[in-house]
Amino acid sequence: MSVPAINAIVSASGPSSGGDLIRIEGIGIGEHPLALFGGRPGLIVSVHHEAATSVIELRTPSHEPGQVDVEVLNLDSAGAPIPGEHTISLLGYRFERPAIVREADLTRVVRQLLRELKRQVVANVSASVSVDYDDTGTDGPAVIAMAKLPLLVLTGPTLRQNRFYSANAAHYDVVGTPAGLQAVRRRPAMTVDLVFGVTAASSRAAELFNLMGAVATFLNRNRWLELPRDPADVSKGTVRWELDADGDFRTQLASRDDVRVFTCGLVVRGFDVDEGLPLDLTRLVNQPVLETEGLS
Repeated sequence: MSVPAINAIVSASGPSSGGDLIRIEGIGIGEHPLALFGGRPGLIVSVHHEAATSVIELRTPSHEPGQVDVEVLNLDSAGAPIPGEHTISLLGYRFERPAIVREADLTRVVRQLLRELKRQVVANVSASVSVDYDDTGTDGPAVIAMAKLPLLVLTGPTLRQNRFYSANAAHYDVVGTPAGLQAVRRRPAMTVDLVFGVTAASSRAAELFNLMGAVATFLNRNRWLELPRDPADVSKGTVRWELDADGDFRTQLASRDDVRVFTCGLVVRGFDVDEGLPLDLTRLVNQPVLETEGLS
């Protein structure tokens, strides 16, 4: 009889949607193990042995958020649990709900674009227009405020796949684990263009033409949209995306409401919407300086 034991779980937390690639390191793990997370089986990717350590690489199942027990059972050739050959790590893994309140990179890009349009073109810029609220805030009749002119309204973005900036090969991240450094190979990220629509309005044709020139100048002089790579850690530097016009400027000068408008498009190129699904974990990196060279 071989009684297994769990020494480490790398990593010990992941999304409640499942699919995260992790390692269970221990001893006494057979060639056909079963790993349960709160009673739900994970998908075994590989089982191998490194000296006296047995390693299971697997993808986690979906599960409600919270900490769960992790149980490993050795199975026989028929797929039945071998009596006595099981071990459990109490509350060994945490399923986490996605943090939707954290400002994502896409939100940061839209916010930065609005900020620069306000600073360089016109102060009255918005990303949406809402009219189904009481603008006065009193108990009297609902009154909707009139829009102030001139204005710019940013719509979108729509996502258009970008083949030019996309990576075709998997990339590697070096991560620290309780057992040392390891390299995680990830699938190439999905790279897209963020396509926005811009609508400008004014009550005077000359002012609208001036606004059109200001938007064209903005797109001509701002070739890149730049942001801190990590707003919480300035030491990580900045990242930037190509900013360009998309399509023609189209004017509408005849209106019964005496409002002149033009529309155009702009595009932020080469935005990664996903860092890439982990594909596998390599063996331990014994010499970080040599082994991690070229990995990013």
